[in-house]
Amino acid sequence: MWKVMMPRKIAFGDNAAKEFDYPKNSLVVTTTTPDIYEKWLDYMGIKDYEVYDKVTPDPSIESIEAVKKNYEGKKISAYIGLGGGSSMDVCKYLGKLTGVPKILIPTTFGTGAEMTTYAVISFEHKKKLLQDEAFLADTAIVDPYFLPGTPFNIMRNSACDAAAQASEGYDSKLSNPLTKLFCKEAFDVLEDAITNDKPHLLPYGAMLSGIGFGNSSTTLGHALSYVFSNEGVPHGYSLSSCTTVAHKFNKSIYYERFKKICNKLNFETLTLKQGFEDAADVIMPDRGHLDNNPLPVSRENIVHCLDEIINKNPLS
Repeated sequence: MWKVMMPRKIAFGDNAAKEFDYPKNSLVVTTTTPDIYEKWLDYMGIKDYEVYDKVTPDPSIESIEAVKKNYEGKKISAYIGLGGGSSMDVCKYLGKLTGVPKILIPTTFGTGAEMTTYAVISFEHKKKLLQDEAFLADTAIVDPYFLPGTPFNIMRNSACDAAAQASEGYDSKLSNPLTKLFCKEAFDVLEDAITNDKPHLLPYGAMLSGIGFGNSSTTLGHALSYVFSNEGVPHGYSLSSCTTVAHKFNKSIYYERFKKICNKLNFETLTLKQGFEDAADVIMPDRGHLDNNPLPVSRENIVHCLDEIINKNPLS
């Protein structure tokens, strides 16, 4: 038996965020600054809301609990995650804690977080991937309005993230015929968007990727990437080499195609401050990714992959 879950409602396309009827007394959660999010809110036409803009990348459990405490008793009707994956992850966890509905609106297109039951939260300064059906959005709104003006580094990191998720999700041991369908279509769309300079396709590809991998899990590439993210490397950037090496290890059908995408996006090789053995100690407990990898992964395999990422220029 297998099942596929996605938000109760998906609004996609031009003016999707503008035409949505937002609940009164909503709390908008965002990582951006007022000069940016005020323009977004004006476009959305939202009324009767509050804004919490203190979210930081890789949000901690302490910061989420602080938001919950700050707005207790204010009868918030909905959490609106507006921005990147961190904003949406905060709303997902808040929704789980309080039972308040969640509306997720990505402004960067890569994480697919608006479609998934996953959230990445930091505990004691270490990122952890959490999975819970309670994290699923009540409504996901995907509107290309937010794409123009996105800085190149953010766009390329997001595009790489989406392509890594689609290809890892396709290979995952938890995949099924329907998730493979979504992942394959997502990768095809993203590959076309990146290699043929069609950025307008990124929101659609990322949305499909979110549905696909969100029901099948990412694998070795993501497990490897978190030690780099813990040292401050942007997630999509870390995946460029990590997922390439993981695809090579797994003999994935996407190895050469993913590598070509990373070269198109001009990613540089990674560096790592800690030793490979210490990094392997951090990676090995990540069973949420490693147990779903299509091939068994040993500690020795992890060390070998890290050596290849750092010393052998996997994107060359």
